[in-house]
Amino acid sequence: MTAREDAAALLGRVLMSLIFIQGGIAKMGAAAAVTAMIAKAGLPAPDLAYVVAVCIELGLGLALLLGLFARLSGLVLAVFCAVTAAYFHSNWADHNMQIHFWKNVAMAGGFLYVAGFGAGRFSLDALMPRRATVARA
Repeated sequence: MTAREDAAALLGRVLMSLIFIQGGIAKMGAAAAVTAMIAKAGLPAPDLAYVVAVCIELGLGLALLLGLFARLSGLVLAVFCAVTAAYFHSNWADHNMQIHFWKNVAMAGGFLYVAGFGAGRFSLDALMPRRATVARA
């Protein structure tokens, strides 16, 4: 990547991570309400789903911000966005829910870019030594 592309990747990661970091922190302060919302959506094991959601939003939001395991973080966050769109924003009678649904779809697309192209030079991933790959016969 060029320096401009690396800078764009950094800015993109920062902007994409903020909604998840803020969301994870907010969920930590409203555990009962979030767990009830998860149960109402019909997801199994709402208490476990709550913990997973907080870990994904806060943990992977921070990982994305720092560019740590960015490809894996991007892939998991893309799946998370698709699942939350389907379970929590699929009430097509509500225009606001349609907006949130398409926002999640767009974020999933952005995260797939991160999964495909990585974090760029301005990341913790760039500081980690690359593993040697072994050719398979």
